[in-house]
This record gives sequence, structure tokens and C-alpha cells, in this order.
Amino acid sequence: MTTSYETAKTQLLDAALAHVPFDGWSEATFQAAIRDTDVSSTVARAICPRGAVDLAVAFHKRGDEAMEARLRSEDMSALKFREKVAAAVRFRLEAVEDKEAVRRGTTLFALPIHAVDGAKLVWGTADAIWTALGDTSDDVNWYTKRATLSGVYSSTVLYWLGDDSPDAMATWAFLDRRIEDVMRIEKVKARVRNSPTLSRLMAGPNWVLGQIKAPTRMPKMDFPGSWTAPRD
Repeated sequence: MTTSYETAKTQLLDAALAHVPFDGWSEATFQAAIRDTDVSSTVARAICPRGAVDLAVAFHKRGDEAMEARLRSEDMSALKFREKVAAAVRFRLEAVEDKEAVRRGTTLFALPIHAVDGAKLVWGTADAIWTALGDTSDDVNWYTKRATLSGVYSSTVLYWLGDDSPDAMATWAFLDRRIEDVMRIEKVKARVRNSPTLSRLMAGPNWVLGQIKAPTRMPKMDFPGSWTAPRD
């Protein structure tokens, strides 16, 4: 029997989601997912060395992929740019089929041992949004845009987890307020750039910031990429 790496990982993730509401992204959930699939424990551990933690990461990335697919399919040409950003964040949350899985993931990635993974995932979501919306910045703005959106996205997720309003209307209103806050900051930055006096004062810091470049993008790869299962 030959099973691709991605197929086996998808099987494990789908099986795990039935157990996450009860056991979280834990070893118990990982073992239950193995029992519920035809993936052997040896293969499962090879695919997910950290067990359910790796499945939680895969779950988050699945949501990013669903959001990207929706952004490609939606016609947002009539929207203002800030509205496009809000729509992207909304699409990302609407891609979630099980809010409890996100809640459990938030708890997992709040642990110090997994905090770096959580930060990388949020940054990855922000990067996916900016990239999908056509961001071409290659200087310090590449970082500031993603850092700012990471903050907006994180706070919106936390609000959304506790929101029981119809159709999450309170969450979307909260998101709009956060983006409005960001727009006010951008207006202040624009005034600083356009002020001759402040521009002279910021000449040194601006020169330093001007030396910062966006990272070189590498082709998307998911190592080890593919894997061939042993024959039964």
C-alpha cells in the first residue's frame, strides 16, 4: 500500500478533530487518531514527531489555505483596501468549522514551550493575507504590516472565541474598530513623513530602517514532501 505523506497527515488530522473538544491537542487525541485511521503508529510518529502539536499546526495551516482559496475566488475589486483586509480576516475565521478546536489550540500555543509555534502561525496568517492582497513591499514595511496585522488578527480571534452574537456580528464590529485604530496610526506616520521638521529629525532612524529588506521568498515546500508506506 502506498500512502502519500499529505494523505496520511490529513487522515490523522480529520480523525483527531473528533477528539480535540474532549482531550485537547494532547497525546490522548493523537493516539485516538491513530486508532481511528489505518495509519500505523510508527508512520504517524514519523509524520508528526510531536504528535498532536504537529496536528494543531496542520489544522491552523488548513484554515490559512481555505482563506487563500476564498480570497482567490471572491471579487473584491469594489472594496477599499482596509475592507479587503477585514474581509480576509473574516474569511480566515469563517474557514473554521469547529471553534472548540481553535480554543484548544489557543490554550496549547499559550504554553511557553509552544509559544514560538503559535507566534509563527499567527505571523504566517498575516503574511498569507498580505501576500494574497498583492503586497509588494520589500523593506521594513514588509515587517511592520505583518506585525500590525498579527496583532489585529490575534485580538480578533480572542474576541471571536467568546462571541455568541448572531452571525458573529459583534466580532466583525470589533475587527472594524481594530482596523480603524491601525488606520489612525498610519495617518500619523504619513503626517510625520510629510513634515519637513520631523523628517529631518527622523533622517538617521529612517536611514537605518531603509537598510532593512524583506526576506527572500522560497518555494513552498512541506518536508519531507512525500513518503511511501511499507507494504502490508
